[in-house]
Amino acid sequence: MSRATKIVATLGPASSSPEVLTQMILAGVDVVRLNFSHGKAQDHIDRANLVRDVARQAGKEVAIMADLQGPKIRVGKFENGKIMLEAGQKFVLDAASTTLGTNDRVGLDYKELPRDVKPGDTLLLNDGLLKLTVEAVRGEEVHTVVVIGGELSNNKGINKAGGGLTAPALTSKDMEDIKTAMSFQCEYLAVSFPKNSTDMEMARQLANVAGEPWRHKPGMIAKIERSEAIPVLEAILRASDGIMVARGDLAVEVGNAAVPALQKRMIRMAREMDKVVITATQMMESMIVNPVPTRAEVSDVANAVLDGTDAVMLSAETAAGKYPVETIEQMAAIALEAERAEDVTLDSDFTNKHFGRIDQSIAMGALFTAHHLGCKAILALTESGSTALWMSRHKIKVPIYGLTAQPISQRKMALYRNVSPLLMPTYTDRDEALRRAEALLVERGVLKPGDTYAITCGEPMGYPGGTNMLKVCRVG
Repeated sequence: MSRATKIVATLGPASSSPEVLTQMILAGVDVVRLNFSHGKAQDHIDRANLVRDVARQAGKEVAIMADLQGPKIRVGKFENGKIMLEAGQKFVLDAASTTLGTNDRVGLDYKELPRDVKPGDTLLLNDGLLKLTVEAVRGEEVHTVVVIGGELSNNKGINKAGGGLTAPALTSKDMEDIKTAMSFQCEYLAVSFPKNSTDMEMARQLANVAGEPWRHKPGMIAKIERSEAIPVLEAILRASDGIMVARGDLAVEVGNAAVPALQKRMIRMAREMDKVVITATQMMESMIVNPVPTRAEVSDVANAVLDGTDAVMLSAETAAGKYPVETIEQMAAIALEAERAEDVTLDSDFTNKHFGRIDQSIAMGALFTAHHLGCKAILALTESGSTALWMSRHKIKVPIYGLTAQPISQRKMALYRNVSPLLMPTYTDRDEALRRAEALLVERGVLKPGDTYAITCGEPMGYPGGTNMLKVCRVG
């Protein structure tokens, strides 16, 4: 059984050597995330080139996701690098300060905070570990009292409980970073802190303009981490190619207890709308320093898989952890075991569903036929990858192979659940294309004589959105 759920791994100091990256790809990485919150433009370009070279040598194409930093809603720096806040203590967040922070006050990277808060608001610092209540706003100073204390160090993040910070999703740095990401044609661009569909539409427009010299258009991933995004989730999904369930900042804004149900809802909604979905944040956090995950982390990954997520993501675990390769091996094993236990409800999935497009109807017909005939594989000859995407929105035990002549489509399909993307030349003759597709899967050991499989393609060949044929074949 091949693994259906994909693995996204973040590159960093622990995983930027060719040797470690090769091991990670061989262990099961499908998408590499470049975190634009750290490093210079040339660092990301060099890493992208390294990923492409290493993947080619390993015989596996992987997608690259460029993850934009978004607005810096953070405190400034302290004289001694950090302070200790005590419950009941008064503390000032000073947007006008240009000096290093002390035990009484600190400057802000985010200068709009005094306009965004009012007395009675709750501010959460350092991923929610510290809690402050706003007592007063005086000019550029936000006067607070500490409710839950602890250590506060340089540049830690600020969230407002319930949301409401007005920081724009795209900063001037993000706009420059989009140009950098397009220079190496990343397959996916992740936008941090979008509040609405307009944020995603603007990011797409900027990416398409920056990618024009290469005729490149990346898939757009909306990171759902603001409470304001939840009521307009459907609109954000329509404006995006997928979402990331970014549980860190989201949990701080909506509360930890609300996140599991939101995760399930987001995954379900994304699949229903033919979008991809990545589940992220602290999935294997303990493996930053430990060689094995906790039982709770195992359950967390397995539950995301059972929910139907396309991919599970690793952040610091592979970027800075001691065990990047072992973390991927563990995650792959957990995903595979969870998939074995999945129920297939394909028939009920199609009840009362209407398909207005021929290519989409063919994709659904292939799933239904392959499931009931017990086919060994579904082969989708696709230019853009859309047919394979539609097929991947439904749970089925039959593996799907996306065969395309376009390297960009091949790499984009690396994120789709239960889809193995393969490169195959375009053939103008349909029968020749079908023969070549079967030969490729036989050569790879997927099919053997006597096996049945379903195959879809478009006629005439080579046109995006033209899938109009389904055929069931037996290997001779």
